Amino acid sequence: MPVIYAEKGKPQIIRKIGGSPEVKKHLADLGFNVGGEVSVISALGNNLIIKVKESRVAVSDELARKIMV
Repeated sequence: MPVIYAEKGKPQIIRKIGGSPEVKKHLADLGFNVGGEVSVISALGNNLIIKVKESRVAVSDELARKIMV
């Protein structure tokens, strides 16, 4: 399921990252890698705050739908 539907505060493992090669590289640069752990902190409008590698990253709804957990 896309990370946008994940339960807030519960650690999830990234299973797949979709999108074009540019999108995949951008997400990898932010720390989103297959097998990595992420947690949804909060949702603000159409953006999500996601904890990844001890950092908090804001991603758009569109990008969040490409991260499968």
